[in-house]
Amino acid sequence: MSLSLTQDDNTALFRKAWTLYDAISEKNYMFHREIYGHVTRVLQERHAQGPYHLLDLGCGNARFLAPCLQTAPPASYDGVDLSASALDEAHTYLNGISNTALHHKDMLKAVEDTDSAFDVIFTGFAVHHLDAAGKQRLFSACAERLAPGGQFIMVDVVREDGQTREQYLDGYLNFMRMQWTEVLPEHLEEACNHVAAYDFPETLADLTQMAKQAALSEPQLISRYEQHYILRFTA
Repeated sequence: MSLSLTQDDNTALFRKAWTLYDAISEKNYMFHREIYGHVTRVLQERHAQGPYHLLDLGCGNARFLAPCLQTAPPASYDGVDLSASALDEAHTYLNGISNTALHHKDMLKAVEDTDSAFDVIFTGFAVHHLDAAGKQRLFSACAERLAPGGQFIMVDVVREDGQTREQYLDGYLNFMRMQWTEVLPEHLEEACNHVAAYDFPETLADLTQMAKQAALSEPQLISRYEQHYILRFTA
């Protein structure tokens, strides 16, 4: 099963979903605090090697990545998202970070259209909304835009090898309904409906094959928290 969204569909999806996602992430139900602790260390390692340019795909309001950038400031930061309201908030969170630019654009189109080179391309919980063909295009475009030795860091949900999407959804929706105890029932149902309709995670084996086809390295598993993975691919 694949997901094919038009630009208008994508824009409506992210406008509707953003506020709910932001509230849920605040409760740490998707392990944002632990995950971005790892991201901080990865960026600190890269910063120690010299100036780096970072592209953030599906940046939202950057509330979780911004503290990472404060400790490992990039030479430039470009954030891309379909939610105009999230981008408006991002200006506040990114205050103090030099050479920032925010782009109201589809992330796949943004990385395919740019002529710039980046040392780090980061994406957090955004790739799983693309269908398999879209993910392959994203991997290929990132490989083309990364400087030699550059890193594509992907935080996202991942299916177990051999697990169907339906099996994944059964498990994840149960996780949401059992663990997300402070979410209002109507908001929880909205979140579950969103996941059931728009989440298309791949297996680690699928992602490995996509990376190989794009001439990126096999993924390095930096860490995982249940279904939530931090992966690094190198150009």
